[in-house]
Amino acid sequence: MEKGTISINAQNIMPVIKKWLYSDKDIFVREIVSNACDAISKYKLLVQAGKAPDDTYRVDVIADKQAGTLTVSDNGVGMTAEEVKKYIAQVAFSGAEEFLKQYKPEEGDKGGIIGHFGLGFYSAFMVSKKVTVDTLSWQEGAQPALWTSEDGMEYEMSAGTRTSRGTTITMYLNDEDKEFLDLYTLTGVLEKYCAFMPTPIFVRDVKPEPAEGEEKKDETAEDKLDKEPQQVNDTSPLWLKKPSECTEEEYREFYHKVFHDFEEPLFWIHLNAEYPFNLKGILYFPKIKNEFSASEGQVKLYSNQVFVADNIKEIIPEFLLLLKGVVDCPDLPLNVSRYWDDIHPFVKYGCIRDEKFYDRVKDVILFKTTDGEYLTLKEYGDRAFDGDKKIVFYASDPQRQAQMIKLYTDSGKPVVLLDTMIDNNFISFMEYSGKNEVTFRRVDASMEGLTEDGAEKNEETRAALEALFRKALSDEQLSVQMEQFKSSEMPAMITVEEQSRRFTEMSRAWGGSYNLPEKRTLVLNAAHPLIRYLETADAEAELTRDVCEQVADLAEMSRQTLSPERMVAFLARSNKLLTELAQK
Repeated sequence: MEKGTISINAQNIMPVIKKWLYSDKDIFVREIVSNACDAISKYKLLVQAGKAPDDTYRVDVIADKQAGTLTVSDNGVGMTAEEVKKYIAQVAFSGAEEFLKQYKPEEGDKGGIIGHFGLGFYSAFMVSKKVTVDTLSWQEGAQPALWTSEDGMEYEMSAGTRTSRGTTITMYLNDEDKEFLDLYTLTGVLEKYCAFMPTPIFVRDVKPEPAEGEEKKDETAEDKLDKEPQQVNDTSPLWLKKPSECTEEEYREFYHKVFHDFEEPLFWIHLNAEYPFNLKGILYFPKIKNEFSASEGQVKLYSNQVFVADNIKEIIPEFLLLLKGVVDCPDLPLNVSRYWDDIHPFVKYGCIRDEKFYDRVKDVILFKTTDGEYLTLKEYGDRAFDGDKKIVFYASDPQRQAQMIKLYTDSGKPVVLLDTMIDNNFISFMEYSGKNEVTFRRVDASMEGLTEDGAEKNEETRAALEALFRKALSDEQLSVQMEQFKSSEMPAMITVEEQSRRFTEMSRAWGGSYNLPEKRTLVLNAAHPLIRYLETADAEAELTRDVCEQVADLAEMSRQTLSPERMVAFLARSNKLLTELAQK
């Protein structure tokens, strides 16, 4: 028997400490099993090189509660005694790297070598009081070797017992870590980390023998079934296939299986890139019930089919964490109009948070119009921009603002719909990012483009009507403007200066105590019969006051609902005016 001390590669010891000291303890399962898959991948390279015969491959994970052991066995490349001392007795030595130097795969074939045998292996000592490695190399004439260590620092080498090519690692678990011998717990950990590893992985437990003097029970069908090893992984995950080879049903089944979400995904993006780096995966856009239900998604990061972690913010852009997927990607499909109603909060949030993402998608960001069209900013501008005036007209409530929307659409200017909470922030981003030189203006912000240019204006008439409305409405701060509308249907509009309204809305949304008045203007249609009537009406007459109040309420109702008290007064006044009209 040979004894020795573990040789530590000093320059790599800190990464080892950082990797394991703060990791979840169950990660040792991933490391030991991925090493087993590595050993099989190495053997497959030998087969490709014509140096070894092909075979069927598997990794077995066996829990034995009675013995207190967890065993991981593979039929991979195996090791000689010298290789064991070289790869295992030197912490942080890269066995995979050394192997690939000798057996280079063909061009384009990375060989699927997952990690660095000799580093992840020592994670076994996080949970074990003793670890043994029983291995037999694939090389002709090789003898089995057994490596044993109780502390990860000193070891013993002796003859092994394996009779077939491969490696068996047996971990004698600490008393406090024997939870991993529970088949349900062990299966859960394997499904978490190893669900898509490239080699079939089977798990089973060893049923304890009856105690001395205890009668042995007849074996039931369930007992026989429990003895059968269960495969826990899919060696050909959907993202490795070509998109053309996948059906919609397969995409949906994969989504339900991986994310345990019984809702149907809205749609998905299959990623299959080879340049500038090899990247594959699937991003799902989950269906959301409301704006607040999409607070957290799940993006799983894999390396060569080995699970690394969920939602790594240092690697995955934060806005993509609203999605669900097996990799990350900033690209979006060009034709997303039929999904836009559901995905636009994701896209807008991504633009605000990630400038690179915005640069990629800026030309395909869609704006849905109140007529149901989907336009890019360029397409909107081709229709609505007037020279250097790059104004995007929008509505936040298409029902309440329907009349003003009609004024714009009748004049040939499409109105886009921006009616979600994120839109206020998105508007500000678009205006102040310095890249668009556009201004967003709600339909009730001004009458620009809705009035006849060059129409004659009489300041005396405007001033008289302003005084008349101020008195009728008991509002001495009211500003009145006279214009000739292109549409003769509306007697008046109330406009609210865009920035002052945004400031007020933002203050209310965040519970602010600011109470600054909005810059409101009552814009009268000089061509409307009611306004012409008021120009010569008796300022003291009750009918004049009623008409002024009615015009102002109608203008207010075209942009927002009236307060309850004001609505009661409006209805009473309407009945009164109709009754008087009917009696004439």
